[in-house]
Amino acid sequence: MANESDTTSLNDLISPIVQEAMFVASETSIMPGLVKNFTVPANAGKVLQVPIYGTQTIAADTAESTDLSNTEVSTSKADITLVEAGIMTTLTDMARNHSVSNVVADLGKLFGEAIAKRHDRALTGLFSSFSSQIGEAQDEIEVKDLFEAYATLKANAVPGPYFGVFNPKAIYNVKKTLTNTFVNPNPANVVNQAMTEGFIGRIAGIDIFESSNVVEDSATGVVNAVFSRDALGVAVAQNINIETQRDASLRAEEIVASTRYGVSVLHNSYGVKIIGDNQIN
Repeated sequence: MANESDTTSLNDLISPIVQEAMFVASETSIMPGLVKNFTVPANAGKVLQVPIYGTQTIAADTAESTDLSNTEVSTSKADITLVEAGIMTTLTDMARNHSVSNVVADLGKLFGEAIAKRHDRALTGLFSSFSSQIGEAQDEIEVKDLFEAYATLKANAVPGPYFGVFNPKAIYNVKKTLTNTFVNPNPANVVNQAMTEGFIGRIAGIDIFESSNVVEDSATGVVNAVFSRDALGVAVAQNINIETQRDASLRAEEIVASTRYGVSVLHNSYGVKIIGDNQIN
């Protein structure tokens, strides 16, 4: 591990490392910003129970001075169980005191990226739980699939906004189609963005994101998704905690970064899984 060239006590660097890690995690992570976030009260146990309200029927017309009939509002619940995840590295005194690199940036970036990936992959791993499906493992995803996903959610009165998160290999064909195979794009904004930035933008009312944290579930396929914010939930009891432990015989410090979090499906009908191939053709 490359680190500071001075002899500053490592404990003095913990706060800057945490700040750097928090910044990198927030910049790297996509999914927590697209789903429902819950706080975990102190001493509330390891399982957070989230009440889930069903879709209500349409209001009925009624005559003047006529009592309305009572409508029962029932709830179910989703359990978000907290788990721990972490990463550890051993920093030797030699590396800490004589490296020309910046220990704060190195460790902060490493730990921030690791925690961000863990949160994102836990959430994208829930895509397969959505009840509606478009496509199969070896299918190339097309623009029409996005319109179909939007129509499916809209027809079921799923509240917006809608987000689409795709593996870069899976969404490649959509980007290629939008840019006319990368040649002579038309003036549409979404096309220009795909050509110049690699960002797809909004299609059919869906904000499209691509992330390598949507991992392949087979040799030929990957499960992507279009979903409402209320489809998934994440609870973070502790975003990033960094501690050190001295190993005198090794002349080194063990540096541990950990997080406590939980994820759950809230409404499996509020998302559409879009299965596509994981090849660039």
